[in-house]
Amino acid sequence: MIPRRPQNSFGLGARGAEPWRRPAGFGQLTWTSTTPPCLPPECGRHPLADQAISQALHARALEIDAAFNAIEPVLRGLAPRQFEEGFARRATAEMLSRLHLDFSADLFAADWTAPLDMGALHARCVLGIFCRLIERAFDRSLAQLSDGESVDVLIQRWGFHAVDITPCADGRLSGVVDYILRIPPAVVAFRTSYAGALFDVAECVRQWESMELRRCRNGRPNAADAPTRYLKMCVYHFSSADPQHQGCAAHGSDETRAATALLERLRHFGAAIAGVHGAAAATLLVGVDTDTDAIRVHVPDMHGQMQVSRYLDSRKLYARTSALPREAAKEAIRDAVAACAGVSKDDAGSMGMRWFCGYLLKNNIAQVDAVREWHGGHYGDAGHTERLIVVGDAVDDVQLRNLAFQAQMTTVEEGAGDLDIGIAILRRLHEERRLAIPLLVHLRADPRIPGSEARAHCRARRLAAAITQRYPELKAAGRLHIQAVISGGEAGSLLPVDLDHAVPQAMEAH
Repeated sequence: MIPRRPQNSFGLGARGAEPWRRPAGFGQLTWTSTTPPCLPPECGRHPLADQAISQALHARALEIDAAFNAIEPVLRGLAPRQFEEGFARRATAEMLSRLHLDFSADLFAADWTAPLDMGALHARCVLGIFCRLIERAFDRSLAQLSDGESVDVLIQRWGFHAVDITPCADGRLSGVVDYILRIPPAVVAFRTSYAGALFDVAECVRQWESMELRRCRNGRPNAADAPTRYLKMCVYHFSSADPQHQGCAAHGSDETRAATALLERLRHFGAAIAGVHGAAAATLLVGVDTDTDAIRVHVPDMHGQMQVSRYLDSRKLYARTSALPREAAKEAIRDAVAACAGVSKDDAGSMGMRWFCGYLLKNNIAQVDAVREWHGGHYGDAGHTERLIVVGDAVDDVQLRNLAFQAQMTTVEEGAGDLDIGIAILRRLHEERRLAIPLLVHLRADPRIPGSEARAHCRARRLAAAITQRYPELKAAGRLHIQAVISGGEAGSLLPVDLDHAVPQAMEAH
């Protein structure tokens, strides 16, 4: 039996004198399966398919889907009983036993003149489940080794000391790191999402500076005088099933326009690092077919230059290498990368970047193989099926295709365009069913910095208030439900932000 705890209206633990200082306490989780399901007998037919990683990732996807899919049956069962005597008590018990959400009984106080808003309850459940999954602490070290070698050692051998990835905020790229590229998080220094992947150059320069300062001060991840570079990657997307309508909304479903815009942004970043610091950073552009998870790698030439029309397609490489032994398939990919770069196989100047491109293509071929076996080669949903919007700081702990639209921002004014796109997507998905849009304000705090938690709390409240002011009609109609949490304190825990009460003056002073 799961122990009872004091509740608040979000199912995140009790209110008290200092709600921002107490862990959210989502409680224990019960999953449908403790062992991953077996792969189909034919899975892993490609020599580069990684059955162990594919099996673990598929098991994770099943757990995440099962957690969200359990919400509607529970609410459908509760709706007809809401006017029964003692309903509130039974409803909270059912929420706790079936969804592990500890809601206040006040949420279920229905009257025949004021029935429950099931659409708003659905949004609360979505946000509660998502936060619980963050606290689930999935093992994300699955791709830590590449053919038996540590990737954090290999990446330095390839000539890099950090990878900074900016994907589009589109939910179909929610699994870009763990699933599509299968890069271990240990080597990903930063991962920020923007609509169209159009990152802020000045912000990325600051991230570069923080990494280089760490190298100078602490020698992490390697010494400042080591011959390695910072790698900035951008990830755009397109649709092979419906290229005119299901591509990137920020670029009008025009993949050429998307790639061109990002190449320019990457050039601006490189020029900024050179102009401000006299240093060099590596850049790489990758495209993703959101229907198959196949990627295009725009391989740089010997001068580090990329072109929109020059790339390697992992789906074509999959077909070309499927009948080869594993080592021969890897060698064929290396040959293809060298040919795409326009250099010989032994060109020392481009070798590190070429081997990294080959690493991405090899990893992605394993993902293409998994999509072929689990989904017949194409996902059943070509368009959007996101469940929520996340604004503020990125959430990487829970990754899955079409799970969340992530828009990173410090202020709403800064990220208004991204947020508008996310709201429009979720509104189309939810409006017909009269479901509220679940929106999570997520911010990180660094416990090593005095006052960081208090400032994050204030920022979260300001963001939530600004979002409410931007969409007053949605909020007034009960079609937008906002919750805020802070992470970065105790490992695996979230701190709920009380949006209903004023922040104490002493806290505002921080």
